[in-house]
Amino acid sequence: MRISWMIGGAQGTGIDTSANIFGKVVSTLGYYIYGNREYHSNIKGRHSYFTLTISDKKVRSIPEKADILVSFDAETVLQHFNEIKGYIIYNEGVKGTKVETVQSMESEVAERISKQLESENLPKTVEGALESAKRRGVKLIPVNYDEIAKKVAEEAKVQLSVVERVKNVIGIAVSTKLLGINEEHLAKVAGSTFKQELYRKLNVMAIKKAYELTESVYSLPKLEGAPERYLLDGNTAVAIGKIYGGLRFQSYYPITPASDESMYIEAHQEVLMEDPKTGDKKKGAVVVVQAEDELAAVNMAVGAALTGIRSSTATSGPGFSLMVEGIGWAGMNEVPVVITYYIRGGPSTGLPTRTSQADLLFSLFAGHGEFPKIVVASGTHDEAFKDAVLTLNLAERYQTPVIHLVEKTLANSYTTVPKQDLGVGQLYADRGKLILSPPEDYARFQFTDDGVSPRAPLGKALMYYTGDEHNEYGFISEDPVNRNIIYEKRMKKLELADKEIPEEERVKVYGNVNSENVVITWGAPTGVFMDILEETKLDFALLQLRMFSPFPSRFVSKFLQGRKRIIAAEGNYLAQAGKIVKMNTGIEATNYILKWNGRPFLRDEVEEALRNVIEKDVKKVMLSGGS
Repeated sequence: MRISWMIGGAQGTGIDTSANIFGKVVSTLGYYIYGNREYHSNIKGRHSYFTLTISDKKVRSIPEKADILVSFDAETVLQHFNEIKGYIIYNEGVKGTKVETVQSMESEVAERISKQLESENLPKTVEGALESAKRRGVKLIPVNYDEIAKKVAEEAKVQLSVVERVKNVIGIAVSTKLLGINEEHLAKVAGSTFKQELYRKLNVMAIKKAYELTESVYSLPKLEGAPERYLLDGNTAVAIGKIYGGLRFQSYYPITPASDESMYIEAHQEVLMEDPKTGDKKKGAVVVVQAEDELAAVNMAVGAALTGIRSSTATSGPGFSLMVEGIGWAGMNEVPVVITYYIRGGPSTGLPTRTSQADLLFSLFAGHGEFPKIVVASGTHDEAFKDAVLTLNLAERYQTPVIHLVEKTLANSYTTVPKQDLGVGQLYADRGKLILSPPEDYARFQFTDDGVSPRAPLGKALMYYTGDEHNEYGFISEDPVNRNIIYEKRMKKLELADKEIPEEERVKVYGNVNSENVVITWGAPTGVFMDILEETKLDFALLQLRMFSPFPSRFVSKFLQGRKRIIAAEGNYLAQAGKIVKMNTGIEATNYILKWNGRPFLRDEVEEALRNVIEKDVKKVMLSGGS
């Protein structure tokens, strides 16, 4: 079972809140959901929308065409009427709105819509767009939001302005009635969202009136026996993972879509710690600092890490650019620090609230000179949680910067995650060679066989840190013999990581491992291909790259040998992961499925592209779905 739902409106009018309520309504009935949030890069007023998939099985993607659209304004109808295949719930009051008068809509979009409606001999209005959808079999459900709000205000004897907020729940209520969901269940979930009794009462009244507007079409009874699950977005998954992994210092400078992670940690910075051996509990804290810029943020995280605590920062493309100098300093001084890198559309400010996978090569090669760095890419929400712990462990074990890649799609999408998928209870903290009682003649960069030196926190011994080359005590040295030895010591740590981290953990394989077709992907598109594997009979193996440094060269090389089609599927123009595969294995992709328009990979467009590649051997498909 798969039902898709979309809601849209002007940014700042409660679209996210509405989507969250709807998501809770469905997920608390036992269904799996996956929702994606798209929003314009202004604070308020421009168009934003949320697409959500409901299923009785695990789901990790959204479709190209939704079953139900909830709209409040003219722009939502105009932006999405071509993307709906079932029902459009619309505001009666905006039917006459002309395309040209919707000031918030981008001119290119308005021009495309006008041309389409003109070609169908329809008026260039919301009514014309609705008629176009109707001709394709879409059913229309008019709602007079103002009239319902007015009636609620009269019955509750409050001013109309007080009940303005109930308009969002009216749209949700019509949707849940269509889905056959019990009215009381919606009222209960919506009521838990609002603290004030008055708003609970107003929402219940609005829900009752909205339920009278249509009949049930679908049937979504409560699913019994559903496992315990959490509703998580990517930002929150990383934030919780860091706290669970023992993070004690987080710095950041505000940037979309990274900021939400730090704000979550700040809101939950008091943690209760339990000694696994004794069961004793005590309170701890995570210090969160908003720095004056990104260079300061990474340097603060580096400084905190030197004191011996677990430390990280989070940023996005332009911010990461500014952090590069500090990351190099951390590499030179073997500082364990985690940089969570939320990838969005570039270059420059680019598409700051849209997704991308175009910063992969940048993250891998950022910094002047050579120094080891580990690069991990999460593909799903449970991976984002577990990788937050993993990256803290890797940073300390190998005493080097670790970059954790999370795209905007993963950061701003939310889904139901079964508790067992998070691996809680199986995760542990690996502090590496941390010593609290260093010897008197302590050498911070002591030469060792594996390149990793015993690490003492600041204050425990005399030690020196500098951006210049240094000897094993940290004193500046440009001696060529010392340069060779300490340079090799640093780089040797990456070789050690390559030996110690099982390749099977750096890459995951799904589907028919013997298929002649292999899809190589990473990050958020992984979930889309996993859904296609489970829901179709398309024959392919899915190779998810999870670690780009150290790259699992031997495993990938062996796996790709002799395959007829090697399909690089990723969200950039250059097929960057494909280039990394070729660089490390000598094997080049034969076909490509690429997307760079700032929107996530959509379930239907990917399946169609995959069929074209596998069945017709199309060499390159450019995806363009999304509004």
